[in-house]
Amino acid sequence: MNAKPENSDKNTASEKDRLLAKAVHEHKATSKRGFLERMFTFLFRGFVYPQIWEDPEVDLDALKLTKDSRIMTIASGGCNVMNYLSEQPNRIKAIDLNPAHVALLRLKVAAIKHLPDYESFFSFFGHANNKRNIENYYKYIAPNLDSFSRKHWEGWSLFDGKRINYFSKNIYKFGLLGRTIAAVHFLAKIYGHDPSEILQAKNMEEQKEIFDRTLAPLFDKKFIRFLCNMPPALYGLGIPPSQFDDLKGDKEMADVLKERLERLACGFPIETNYFAWQAFGKGYDVKAKQAVPRYLSEAHYNKIKAAADNVEVHHTSITEFLQSQPVNSFDCYIFLDAQDWMNSKQLNELWTEVTRTAQDGARIIFRTAGEDSPLTMKVSKAILKHFDYDPSISPAAVEKDRSSIYGGFHVYTRRSAAATKPAKKKTAKKKAA
Repeated sequence: MNAKPENSDKNTASEKDRLLAKAVHEHKATSKRGFLERMFTFLFRGFVYPQIWEDPEVDLDALKLTKDSRIMTIASGGCNVMNYLSEQPNRIKAIDLNPAHVALLRLKVAAIKHLPDYESFFSFFGHANNKRNIENYYKYIAPNLDSFSRKHWEGWSLFDGKRINYFSKNIYKFGLLGRTIAAVHFLAKIYGHDPSEILQAKNMEEQKEIFDRTLAPLFDKKFIRFLCNMPPALYGLGIPPSQFDDLKGDKEMADVLKERLERLACGFPIETNYFAWQAFGKGYDVKAKQAVPRYLSEAHYNKIKAAADNVEVHHTSITEFLQSQPVNSFDCYIFLDAQDWMNSKQLNELWTEVTRTAQDGARIIFRTAGEDSPLTMKVSKAILKHFDYDPSISPAAVEKDRSSIYGGFHVYTRRSAAATKPAKKKTAKKKAA
């Protein structure tokens, strides 16, 4: 693993709490909103995302990566970083507030570098439920894993035993998101429906028929509608109180969730939509291997393996990380949906650092729960003048995103320094007397 900043591996409870509190807490603990914020950060302190929920194909269309690209991204479940490696960029620096996500991405990088072949790698992260994975971990991965990540995976979870054993029990059923998906399945079965039925559809017409018959009616149930209006019910999806409002807009939350779940279930062929397989089957299509992210595709295996040394992983916040970087450091930034969590002050601080560290022509992409970019109203014009932004790009990108969670996909491009300099005033020459 490449060199990391001196403080990048602090894993103390106080460091985790500080980073999360700074990102989420905006109200006093004694207020209702403050209580909800602290409930969210408590749940978010542990393992949340076994898989990331942003479609990498949409990202790659927007980023236009080359072998010279220098990328800064949020790590989350690490799938995005591994997918970007298929384009063999020059450098990827991934950061995350959550030490479990840092450890997961480092595990993925070490695994693709040191497991003996594609099949052992696919078994580890595709099937993710084979006892042989644990043997391979200790034989091939652990000796090559940094101490921070090794301590995490060989440490104990309160209810699950050693964390590395997740990979013998299907890791996609674990983490806050995995458990939330399992809870939704349980709730659906109480009402007599099995979400996994949709995976048997032969075509998109059947997908729509199964959705209308099984999942759609759930959103008419009084209890389900009540539950959807409770912000804590969506914490398992990684949606904090601030983002809940953006997602809801002026609609009933049950109607918003139904609309987006329908797009996930019916908007794309089920045989290739691995996000749908995760939501409805709690895993990937391990037989046909079509509904898998590109980093688990054999076609991309050798390219990703060859580029794996180009990744660094840091435990820190976005702004603090960028403050430590020199000017012109990056030409690609991926912020996922993190800016939905931020207030105006935080956004201005972040984009001040983006302006400083971005190479001319750098592309910054991010998603939002609602349709509109938060930058328009919250970031100063003095900062935004350095970037080009075309909101008309968003609807088409959202339509292509197979995860179907987000309402907006935004691309900002760093203008050249010369283009943002004020024009010099011309002074008339005085005629000689």
